[in-house]
Amino acid sequence: MAARALPAAAREWLLLGIPVGTVWSEETAYRAALGTWCVDAFGPRGGPVAQAVAFGLSHVVDARAAGEPVLGTVAVTGIAGWVFGRLYAHTGSLAAPLLAHLAVNEAGALAALLVGRAARPVARSRA
Repeated sequence: MAARALPAAAREWLLLGIPVGTVWSEETAYRAALGTWCVDAFGPRGGPVAQAVAFGLSHVVDARAAGEPVLGTVAVTGIAGWVFGRLYAHTGSLAAPLLAHLAVNEAGALAALLVGRAARPVARSRA
């Protein structure tokens, strides 16, 4: 697996990039817009599956760029997309899938930042 480059401005990434640039945009596009269209087009069983497959496939480029296994990434994000879609269908609101998606992405980002920090060599001062 290739080393993933983390944003230099971690605070901006955590407070703006992930919530607005990723979570809000993906939930409005995949659950509210595409999910609704897919249910209308393919019915209550096929629609959520089509939306989840589209969500999973949308992560291929990111997986390849990070050197992660594409099939595993598509499967995991597709399953997550299906779960987020079920939350949207069950509640009729984007709030639940938004919060679930935000929790998953922020936890992953914090873990990546902590691992990255732990891997950096500690500068020792000479006494």
